Amino acid sequence: MTIRPFQPRDLDRVLAITVDSFGPVSIDRNIEERFGEVGGASWQERKALDVRRDTEAFPEGCFVAEDDGEVVGYITTVINQHARIGRIPNLAVDPEHRRQGIAAALIGRAMEFFRERQLAMAKIETLVQNEPTQLLYPRFGFVEIARQIHYVAPLDE
Repeated sequence: MTIRPFQPRDLDRVLAITVDSFGPVSIDRNIEERFGEVGGASWQERKALDVRRDTEAFPEGCFVAEDDGEVVGYITTVINQHARIGRIPNLAVDPEHRRQGIAAALIGRAMEFFRERQLAMAKIETLVQNEPTQLLYPRFGFVEIARQIHYVAPLDE
């Protein structure tokens, strides 16, 4: 398994991994389960659009894990150079390739990327329902600093 820079040809596979991976840990899925589909787009479509935007806005900060020629995971990053903070908005590993150290390797590469740019801090967030990440992130020095509650209010009568 190798970690390499994201290439536009990886996008379809990255989006497929997104849809396969974020179901149990997606705010948009939680919304859809509670209120139904929003705006004619499924949670999968909305999440895939978010990831597509990440890869378009900052492709040099996106990396993929490749195993035997197949993309099996990815990570996206965003940098606030003024604040010297790097953020990891998306990290996903194909369900068939989990528990092999791929997520850890991707986080390690993102942290290296941040250090190369002389950033002071790295941020990542997760949902309470995503218990595996709550064990993984502290291994990289992440410490919990806050919990956030997401509220949603339907606007149609």
